[in-house]
Amino acid sequence: MTHPLIDRMTSEFGYPVLNTTHDLTEYTRGEGVHCVFITGDPVRNLETTDVAVVLPELKMTFQGAFDCAVVATEFEDAAKEAAGVFKTPALVFYREGVVLGSIPKVRDWDDYMSRIPQILALHPEGA
Repeated sequence: MTHPLIDRMTSEFGYPVLNTTHDLTEYTRGEGVHCVFITGDPVRNLETTDVAVVLPELKMTFQGAFDCAVVATEFEDAAKEAAGVFKTPALVFYREGVVLGSIPKVRDWDDYMSRIPQILALHPEGA
């Protein structure tokens, strides 16, 4: 990856790295809710490292209600386009391969605590 805090997510926490459209599709269509972290450039955008610290805390707080993956730098543009996300860093939540919602940029903890349950309650059409 591109920064020690992002590397920690994959090495210490075991979050998979999504390198291709195939990886993204396979990961997000699995059972449950999946949070995909589109990091953006941590050198140009200091919020990236903040979100890299917050995401594992969110996962723990929501007690496994979603799993997490990190988008590889070289795949970010395609991942943003596929999710309809334009600002990074972004947390994009999927269920059954469908985008449920996203949270761009770093937020106050209360914003996460309000928005994530709303996203988790959503279900794709026909599910």
